[in-house]
Amino acid sequence: MPRVLDLEQALLLLELEAPFDKRQVQLARRRMAKRWHPDIAPPGRQHEHQRHLQAINEAADELERLAETSRNGRVSRNAVKVSAAAARRAREEEGRRAYEAEQRARAEAEDRARNDPFGARVPDHSVVHRYARCVSYPEWGVGTVSGIYFSGDGDDVQQWARMSFQVGVRTVPAGSLQFVDFSKPDPGAERVERFMTAAQHALAEGNPALAAQRLIYARDADPSNPAVLRLLTVAFWQSGNLPAAGRAVRDWARAETDRPTADRYASRIYEDMGAIDLAADAAERVTQRIPEDASAWGRLGRLRLRLLQRDAAIDALEQARMIEPSLEILLDLSLAYHLAGDVGAEVSAAEAAATVVAPDSAQAWSAYAHALARTDRLRECIAACERALKLTPDQEVRDLLARARAALPHELSSRTAA
Repeated sequence: MPRVLDLEQALLLLELEAPFDKRQVQLARRRMAKRWHPDIAPPGRQHEHQRHLQAINEAADELERLAETSRNGRVSRNAVKVSAAAARRAREEEGRRAYEAEQRARAEAEDRARNDPFGARVPDHSVVHRYARCVSYPEWGVGTVSGIYFSGDGDDVQQWARMSFQVGVRTVPAGSLQFVDFSKPDPGAERVERFMTAAQHALAEGNPALAAQRLIYARDADPSNPAVLRLLTVAFWQSGNLPAAGRAVRDWARAETDRPTADRYASRIYEDMGAIDLAADAAERVTQRIPEDASAWGRLGRLRLRLLQRDAAIDALEQARMIEPSLEILLDLSLAYHLAGDVGAEVSAAEAAATVVAPDSAQAWSAYAHALARTDRLRECIAACERALKLTPDQEVRDLLARARAALPHELSSRTAA
């Protein structure tokens, strides 16, 4: 029988309730002994009665000791509750630790099975005190080669090295090793190249978080390397770590002041972070460096529009329109004029989008129709709606068409006039 863990279990075993004193415990012990004594047990159940009686005696001894040390020789109901709660917390903690230990043991076993398949096998070639790096995983640092193994037959023979790193034992292809000579210093340029190559492989495999981890080592070796900072920015951005991406792109912009690429990335990262004002400032720096780029002006206009800076948005979008008008730029310009209350300019921008830039775009004709609906040019609005519906069915445009037709003045026929 397992040891009694708390007062509640002891009371249940003795069929006793709190509050109680030493005398009540003794009476309960006698009562339960008469029921569970091995001498009165049915045939074949003597062992069961003996174990149960032993548990009863242990529980009674524990309750008697508690009663002797309690105030006035009585154990209150509240004391039982407090002791039981403490015992439950202790059991929960013990169970949690046991579960964590089991999970660690299972993870270690899986790690050994995955990374140390030759652990129980004698090496085919022994290598003692040979230090090397794994080119594919430079973040493991320098490890010790404990043995060389071969697998496969014929032309499929592969050579493996069993190595001990700080992260544990790893089995890697022998061809990926780069032996280390501690008598020579490790140049920073080689560290950068090593971690940059490994990071590019991680990005190609779809693991940007691992790439960012490797690129941190490369940045530590050369903090002002624009190529490292650019790749680090991309890795953090793709892994969803936007604060780290913002810090990396800021360092990149400081290291590479003659090109607008860093500010382009900064604008998009800040926009994803929700910092629209910082995104607009970065987009404005891009337009200052390449004023002939229509897409840069268009992006600046959209960000200014999100900040409700209508005049600044219109100026930027008009600049983009003069350089290279596009459907997106003209639609944004039409929206900006609409928010500014300039219906004529709104219609002009939407008309240019629908009739000149993208005549096959249902979105352009829809915007043109909605702009015309705010004027008295109802027949042109109806024609624009019909053109948009021919390209793509849209319930909103269909409703607008119905309202425009209902608002159209009725004309009398020649017979009715006569």
